[in-house]
Amino acid sequence: MSSDNARENLVSGNIVKTMLSLSIPAILGMVVIGLYNFMDAVFVGRLVGPEAMTAVKVSYPFTLLNSGIATLIGTGSASVLSRAIGKKDRATIDKIMGNLIALVLILSAVIMAVGLIFTKQLLTLSGAKGEILTEANRYLKVVFTGSLFVNFAQSSNMVMRGEGKLKKAMLIMGSGAILNIVLDPLLILAFGKENGILGAAVATVTAQLFQAVLALIYFTKKSDTVKINRIGVIGSITKSVLSVGVSAMLMQVMSMLQQTVMYNTIERFGGGEWQTILGAALSLQAFSFIPLWGISQGYQPAIGTNYGAKAYDRVRSFNKAFMIAATILAAVFYIPIMIAPKAMLSMFITDQAIVEMGAPMLRILFVSYITYGVLILAITFFQAIGKGGNAAILTILRQILLFLPLVLILPHIFTNSVAGIFYAQLITDIVVLVLGVILMINAFKNIHKEERMVAAYDVG
Repeated sequence: MSSDNARENLVSGNIVKTMLSLSIPAILGMVVIGLYNFMDAVFVGRLVGPEAMTAVKVSYPFTLLNSGIATLIGTGSASVLSRAIGKKDRATIDKIMGNLIALVLILSAVIMAVGLIFTKQLLTLSGAKGEILTEANRYLKVVFTGSLFVNFAQSSNMVMRGEGKLKKAMLIMGSGAILNIVLDPLLILAFGKENGILGAAVATVTAQLFQAVLALIYFTKKSDTVKINRIGVIGSITKSVLSVGVSAMLMQVMSMLQQTVMYNTIERFGGGEWQTILGAALSLQAFSFIPLWGISQGYQPAIGTNYGAKAYDRVRSFNKAFMIAATILAAVFYIPIMIAPKAMLSMFITDQAIVEMGAPMLRILFVSYITYGVLILAITFFQAIGKGGNAAILTILRQILLFLPLVLILPHIFTNSVAGIFYAQLITDIVVLVLGVILMINAFKNIHKEERMVAAYDVG
């Protein structure tokens, strides 16, 4: 599909059909992205042992340093791109990939250097000790060596989605995820049980390198809209990218801080067994989040392109359709987890005594999950229309300002201290959801005012 046809479909195509054409590839693409750490944990837990699985999960928050950089650059660039496509701004479109590559090179070098030098110090922040710390240190050092590959692969993939090429983005990320799934057990077994965790890390980095190469080929030879031109930081583009991307990055980076505090707190109040339970629960939460992030990736170009084209009726129609679809999608994950929490935890934990202990807390963690589709789309809405400030408010409140005080205070209030850690997430989600809905209502009121002004201008 040419760039003009893609734009025309977004601004005039059937709402439901367009939503499905954008969302299904995006959801599948994000699901396979999430399989990286998820499958590492599953294979390592089964083939190496529970300590190694916990090491992978304790390491995961720090891999979000790279995800944060990729999201900062990719979400911001995709937002700029979709609005430029809506406005038919060719000059801006031609600058996006060169600016993206320059930012990726600079920031990836910083993350890799800091990560490799301070790996053990970072891991101790999450309460990792003994064998778990040793294994996590080995795993994370290898993962940090792939910083450039993962940041370019993920950020450029977001630009593909902003371009409206959701199917292409899905295929590239999917091919890398499949490669990772194939390599995981092979390299874990090849490295042997003592070094199996290194095999999982090497599999991940290899798959990320493969994705980065495919993305580079696409933007040099295949894309009919976005090409790699002069590589360099362009001030005007970077300012727009950062104004939107910061809120998305904060969600990733603050997830690192959030999970680090949770692991540390739960180790103090419950010990290593509860760290294992938390690791499995957060794996399920992260994986169930991914389809919702996927639908938000389809939502972003639909909202951004129509907002840029001033097609405000379609902005409202797409918003309604996506909100309904996201809630239905959340229910697909919500129902089985609430009905069978023991079966869900058993995918990661072989000790049934630990599973029995953790099942009630998994339910508490997931009580508010049914609302996550609305919450994620609210944040994405503000990113799509270039209002990164509101997205940042919701993100910071959810990840830091409200959650962290609760997770530190509630264990001292609850009779079961560990339960306080899980309830902190539930209370935070309810407050942030209410605020997100209020901000979106106000945003649509402002859009209505702008729509009336445009109509009055056209009549005049």
